[in-house]
Amino acid sequence: MAGPGSYWIGAEEKKQVMDVMESGYLFRYGDMEDANFQHKVYTLEKEFAAYCGVDYALATSSGTSSLFVSLLAMGIQPGDEIIVPAYTFVATYSAVIYAGAIPVLAEIDESLCIDPRDIEARITPKTKAIIPVHMLGNPCAMESILDIADRHGLAVLEDACQAAGGSYQGKKLGSIGRMGAFSLNVFKTITAGDGGMIATRDKDLYERAFAIHDQGHTPHRAGVQVGSRQILGLNFRVNELLGALALAQLRKIDRIVGTLREKKTRLKELISDSPGFRFRTLNDPDGECGTLCTVIFDSSEKAAQVSRSLGTTTVDHSGWHVYANMEHVNKYLKENNRPHGLGAYPRTDDILSRAVNISVGVVDAGLGSGFGININSSDEEIAIAAETFRNACLG
Repeated sequence: MAGPGSYWIGAEEKKQVMDVMESGYLFRYGDMEDANFQHKVYTLEKEFAAYCGVDYALATSSGTSSLFVSLLAMGIQPGDEIIVPAYTFVATYSAVIYAGAIPVLAEIDESLCIDPRDIEARITPKTKAIIPVHMLGNPCAMESILDIADRHGLAVLEDACQAAGGSYQGKKLGSIGRMGAFSLNVFKTITAGDGGMIATRDKDLYERAFAIHDQGHTPHRAGVQVGSRQILGLNFRVNELLGALALAQLRKIDRIVGTLREKKTRLKELISDSPGFRFRTLNDPDGECGTLCTVIFDSSEKAAQVSRSLGTTTVDHSGWHVYANMEHVNKYLKENNRPHGLGAYPRTDDILSRAVNISVGVVDAGLGSGFGININSSDEEIAIAAETFRNACLG
């Protein structure tokens, strides 16, 4: 069970990691003039920024810390409200809560991303930001979201943790809002086992994020900056081993995403004539990552029957990506007099009860994608999976 990057760990990653091991320099900082210092994290950040088409990128310890650091860098204060989708990984909520803010959940649409039509209804005088989540590698409807944000003076923090390599209208996901947060977890498009990235065009936000992620220091310090730190930070740094592995993965990201799109296209062609469902909405069909193929059935009963036949689950039963399944988040929402529990977001509940995720590159029972193919599947294996799915639909 893993993401596509995990399947493609090979000689390139081993070479990058061995560069670090043989140098003996594991810390992300060092003397750039020292030939033994490999500066893998620094190089990763430079190449990731260039890949995203932004000026700055920052490596962090996780996608969660990328979200948390970004919120603090943007000046989110206790009591501020942040609009988030009702379908996302728990970290989107926990980062908001630990920043002292209040997550305000909004309905999703059949893209399985936040519904822009529902965002505006959730805005209050306390609203300070929107976190659109490019869920399952599918871009959010960013044009509509940015329009809403601009009209109401709200910041946009893209949660691109599941969507590295995707794009929207020609712009890389994570580069469209004020800041973008990414994950390098084992289930993601590219991976270092864990870790994260932040992307931004804003120098001030970058420097604030850097300070927050490293005890108040300014970027690329040499030694400890005694007396010169202005921000009280924490420690969300990464080391050179993580940087090395992530760097090798980044350099193959376009091949990974291209392969996923090809295999997904083939799978969709083979199952498109099966009865009783439609494919989820793609807000930019050319920009989605292709990590999963989500089908939405006409009824929850049919979705449940098909998912049982496939040995998987409907998306509403897929664990900590569904608000109603997060007991700790629902406890927080209840204590803060916010809608909580199954039924609080009925359109989301309905869509997820009729949806089934078929794996293409992310094989993860926690996403409800325990059935399907992976990035290395042959045409024959894709055909077998498609036939199994068609038979389940006919059953």
